[in-house]
Amino acid sequence: MQIKNCTKCGKMFQWAAGDVICEACKKAEEDKFQEVKKYIEDNPSATMNQIAKDCEVKMTKIQQWVREERLVFAKGSPVQLTCENCGEPITTGRYCAKCKAQLATGLGAAIAKPTAPAVERKKLNTGHAAMQFLKK
Repeated sequence: MQIKNCTKCGKMFQWAAGDVICEACKKAEEDKFQEVKKYIEDNPSATMNQIAKDCEVKMTKIQQWVREERLVFAKGSPVQLTCENCGEPITTGRYCAKCKAQLATGLGAAIAKPTAPAVERKKLNTGHAAMQFLKK
């Protein structure tokens, strides 16, 4: 573990991995996330600007939660998300289900262990099966 300063409040804390924010700021961020999630559930026709303004959260944070698939917008929502690969409309994340499957298949193929070529063993044809010795 390392001692780092929180990027939000500047307080020193023991950091192990992940975002460099202290536990208090993580909790505050999670509380804000829950507030935004509830707001979206209660106001499914709200725009991204309206959500950010009413919940007092940055648009970039909302976009991050959407990319992480923590926030999902209803199909009829004015917030229009599109697949970064093919442009299909999506409700959360960065890619549609079809493109996710294609990416997973492509990555699986790239990571697959190559099979070793079969080694052909040659038999020595000595005429008999007895052991042979070299003469010096």
